[in-house]
Amino acid sequence: MPRSGDLRERVRFEARIAAEDGYGNRRAEFEAKFSRAAAFLMKPGSETVLAGRLQGQQPVTIIVRFDPDTRQITSGWRVVDERAGTVYAIRAAEDMDRRRQWLTLVCIAGEPA
Repeated sequence: MPRSGDLRERVRFEARIAAEDGYGNRRAEFEAKFSRAAAFLMKPGSETVLAGRLQGQQPVTIIVRFDPDTRQITSGWRVVDERAGTVYAIRAAEDMDRRRQWLTLVCIAGEPA
């Protein structure tokens, strides 16, 4: 697990909300909830074929401190790297060491949230 000095990145967590477009239609949008310092562990990328097109995916593990705000994160949320602007879809969010110190997020860039 990382130490406090390893949290060098800054990420923003966004939750999906239902919003109206002014014409009576409901659509899903993302609303920023909070920001945290994070550690990124990059993994080798891959390519998939979707709708006949080759698309690159970059998996990454993001680690943040466990607190009352971060424990609300689910796979319906997304993560935005505040420095680079990269959007990551969350695939899993778990307290891997079961000590309530760190929350580990398995995320993928290049995939819809």
